[in-house]
Amino acid sequence: MSVNYKELLDQLYYETKDFAKYGKVANYIPALERISGDYFALSLITDKGVLYSSGDHSIPFSIQSISKVFSFTMVFRKIGTEIWDRIGREPSGTAFNSLIQLEHEKGIPRNPFINAGAIVVADMMLSVCNDPKSRLLSFIQSLAGDETIHYNPEVVASEKATGHRNYALAHFMKSFGNIHHTVEDVLDVYFHQCAIEMTTDQLARSFLFLANEGKNPINGEEILNPSRTKRLQALMLTSGLYDESGDFAFRVGMPAKSGVGGGIVGVIPRQLSLAVWSPALNERGNSIAGIEAMERFTTYTANSIF
Repeated sequence: MSVNYKELLDQLYYETKDFAKYGKVANYIPALERISGDYFALSLITDKGVLYSSGDHSIPFSIQSISKVFSFTMVFRKIGTEIWDRIGREPSGTAFNSLIQLEHEKGIPRNPFINAGAIVVADMMLSVCNDPKSRLLSFIQSLAGDETIHYNPEVVASEKATGHRNYALAHFMKSFGNIHHTVEDVLDVYFHQCAIEMTTDQLARSFLFLANEGKNPINGEEILNPSRTKRLQALMLTSGLYDESGDFAFRVGMPAKSGVGGGIVGVIPRQLSLAVWSPALNERGNSIAGIEAMERFTTYTANSIF
């Protein structure tokens, strides 16, 4: 079926933007609490590199946990299956910053997309990269084809000042031997990655390699081989929206990753990447209008991974 993506994104913008009134912006990170819940953006890029956008798609926002896909990809391409010695591959069934399962599972996080898992990945980055903060930023800039992507220092400071639960997670895992560097160094990497700012246009481009069997169509670089790309998408489908991942798979049917900045980005393999941003969140920390827009996208196009 031929789809006019520009008209469809405009339609989704007007149909779903008001769903934001049912949510609240993240209030436990002061730098995010000041963001207006009225912003709404949608960007889609095809596997041919054609970009379509609607709404506030040129305004950068804090990608937060979406960054976990990038950090995981960097480490996964470097050490391969060794990554599973320290992180699981199962949905958590609990909140993204929960401590409950870690003691029972002896400091091994359920998956790389809950906070504990991403903190372990940040620890791994310190082992496999010189200057991991610069390497991560350069990696994302390369994926998006845009060197203007940056860290927001205000968000970094806000994360550090209020990240008590993340400090607790890191210290708890260190007590089990699953954090190898100092907690301060590990969380410095983690807080910086959460403070990366991108637009939905940039996000859609940066995830396009996942819709292209692991190869970046912008420059032809193989980011992951097809087998590892398949596995990363499986993790996104089962764990990318925390303890709402099952419902998102049921409603939308796309491997995706969300962040408490209000962004969600997903892919349909060999077809497209779709990014949305609406800062008002539901009780599970996911964008209300964003999920609604993505569900309607796969419904109206009759196109998902299923």
